[in-house]
Amino acid sequence: MRQPLIAGNWKMNGTRSSAEALMKAVLQGTSAIEKSEIVVCPPFPFLALGEQVLGASAVRLGAQNVCTEASGAYTGEVSAQMLAEFGCHYIICGHSERREHYGETDAIVAKKLALTIDQGMTPILCVGETLEQREQGRMEDVIAGQIDEIINRNTIASFGQLEIAYEPVWAIGTGKTATPAQAQAVHNFIRRRIADHDPAIAAKVRILYGGSMKPGNALELLSQADIDGGLIGGAALVAEDFLAICQAGGTAAG
Repeated sequence: MRQPLIAGNWKMNGTRSSAEALMKAVLQGTSAIEKSEIVVCPPFPFLALGEQVLGASAVRLGAQNVCTEASGAYTGEVSAQMLAEFGCHYIICGHSERREHYGETDAIVAKKLALTIDQGMTPILCVGETLEQREQGRMEDVIAGQIDEIINRNTIASFGQLEIAYEPVWAIGTGKTATPAQAQAVHNFIRRRIADHDPAIAAKVRILYGGSMKPGNALELLSQADIDGGLIGGAALVAEDFLAICQAGGTAAG
C-alpha cells in the first residue's frame, strides 16, 4: 500500500500574515491525521516562515519551482541547494502553468529533476495533456513523451526518487470535469508506461491527481487503485478544505 501524499500548491497567493495563519491551521489540524503524508508549497518568500512554523513536525515543506542551474548569474532564480538549506523536502517540477506561461520543456524539467534529487529532495514531476491534445486523441502520446524524455535524460532510476502529479489541463478552468474513472485510467496508463521499463519502480511510485481535487470529490478520487494522493491548488488555501482532503486520503488508505 502506497501512503497517500497530499501536497498543497499555494501558487502566487497570500501575505506573510495569511501564510503564517494558514501554516499554523494546517499544522494544528493535521496532528490527528496519521495515514496521509502532508506537504505545503508556499511562494518562495514564505519558505523561511515555513521552516520556522513547521519545524520538525510531520508536515513537510515544499517549493513550487527551482532553477535549472546550480549557481551563477541567473538573476531572479533560486537554486536547489538554497531550497534544501531552507528545509524543503519536495519541489514541484514542470507544473502545467510553468510549461504554458514560461515555456518550460521536458528537457528543462529533466534538468530541474536531476538537481533536486542531487540535493536530497524529492521532485513532484507534473505531466498532463491540454484540451486540444485530448480532443485530438493524443493524450497517451503526450504523456508518454513527457515520461520518456525524463527516462532518456535521467534514466528510469530517477523515477524511484520522485513523485508524479497528473494534471488534466483540459479539465482545469475549462468547465469540463474529469471523472474518477477518467482520472484512474490515466494514472493507470502512467504506471504501466513506467512498468515497461521497471515494474518495481512502477509499483512504488506515487501518482497524485492534480485536477481540482476538493473535499467533495477527494474520497472517491483517492479510492481509485492508482491515485495515490493529490496536488491541491485552490482548496489548499483554505485550511478546512485542505484538511478534509488530507483526512480523505487517510480514509482511502484504510
